[in-house]
Amino acid sequence: MGETQANPSHAGALDLHVALSPTRPARSLQDALRDAVLDGRLAPGTRLPAGRALAADLGVARGTVADAYAQLAAEGWLESRVGAGTWVAHRVVGPTAAPAPAAPRRLPLDLRAGIPDPTGFPRGPWLAAARRALADAPDAGLGYLDPRGVLPLRAALAAYLGRARGVRTDADRTVVTHGFADLLALVARALAARGARRVAVEQYGHGAHRAVLRAAGLDVVALPVDDGGADVAALDVARVDAVLLTPAHQFPTGVPLSPARRGALVAWAARTGATVVEDDYDGELRYDRRAVGALQALAPDHVVYAGTASKALAPGVGLAWGAVPAGLLDDVVAQRRVLGGSPDGVGQLTLARFLADHEYDRAVRRARARYRTRRERLAAVVAEHLPGCRLRGLPAGLQAVLELPAGADEDAVVARAARDGLDLLPLGAYAVDASMADPSPRGSGRSTGRTARDARAPAVVVGYGAPRDHQVERAFDALVRAVRPVAARARGT
Repeated sequence: MGETQANPSHAGALDLHVALSPTRPARSLQDALRDAVLDGRLAPGTRLPAGRALAADLGVARGTVADAYAQLAAEGWLESRVGAGTWVAHRVVGPTAAPAPAAPRRLPLDLRAGIPDPTGFPRGPWLAAARRALADAPDAGLGYLDPRGVLPLRAALAAYLGRARGVRTDADRTVVTHGFADLLALVARALAARGARRVAVEQYGHGAHRAVLRAAGLDVVALPVDDGGADVAALDVARVDAVLLTPAHQFPTGVPLSPARRGALVAWAARTGATVVEDDYDGELRYDRRAVGALQALAPDHVVYAGTASKALAPGVGLAWGAVPAGLLDDVVAQRRVLGGSPDGVGQLTLARFLADHEYDRAVRRARARYRTRRERLAAVVAEHLPGCRLRGLPAGLQAVLELPAGADEDAVVARAARDGLDLLPLGAYAVDASMADPSPRGSGRSTGRTARDARAPAVVVGYGAPRDHQVERAFDALVRAVRPVAARARGT
């Protein structure tokens, strides 16, 4: 049986893959179209090629196609009107295969950590930047790209990061990726290819990031986190080749890495030759005073600085960037070449123009004002309605830790929230499994007997970034309803 694909060079034609029998073209055409509708390859409402164009593509008489269309229309598979064309009938039921598994159900109100409100995305300025970027782009800028990213964006990022975050880099050492996880994967694979075996992470953080490190072949060990941030003194005991940190605003506890520990960390990296990956995921969003500067400025030869457009703009922009030490750059670029999949050039050129026009600065200021208001409102709600509870961490970013009275059941709070339509997670959900495991190379991974939950007060992480403006008060009201009875029981009131 022959197979033919409709040629789009015919006016009004669509590509259409059809298998025909050379001895029974009319019957096989009917069967092929019917099967395509049944298995979903031709969805309801799909317009079919004109009869003349399809006949020419298939090498059959025009009447053969007209007869097939007429028969399938009579059976209810297709709809045709003179002068309007032929399309798949809307009442036809698609594929009968079992439906795909449903996505996890999201609750109507969302207070999960680290999620921005996309309604603040500056659509008008972004569209204007895209138009200017395309108008100005040379043809070469739309071809195959430098694996580090397009030069205009790398130059704009290097200038912005130096000015706004104190990062010491240039366009040559700046790499653009799809997101932080993409950059982390490149760095982790590059380190593993150079012989790295172990990487330290903070006791609390993104489980997805730990999965990226493990997928690169690295063993993950955890550093305790306290009011001074990650306990970097444990690095000498852990004997790791790299460490992943959120020093400006630890995720999700909200504490900064103390100045003394910053100094100790860069001294350790210089002494051992290890690599520090600095995730500056929301370093621009400090509300009480000037943001803490980037750690990278203290040791640009040892620190990979990572930033993203997700918080100031929106996750849908799909761009992140890294300032990579010169000694690691070639290995990171080599991993990009192996994995492929560089971000699209048009989006990069748009962000470059957005930065050059200082629209990114304006977007950061708008986001800072918006989330500052939410953080202040959350603090007022806690002070007024939740006695015995307190917010911890810097007034910064998109989340805060709500510490509960001693003995309170954080899981009971989460369950109550879910029954009220509120998505909320306990602090323990962000902990590394067996986070106090023996970090030494000789260690078996056995627990010391004190889990992350045992070593801290009960708490939930309140992400105030995700709700839409009109949902914020309802989300905070639901939070109070979930926390208050559990906290009161723990306090004995």
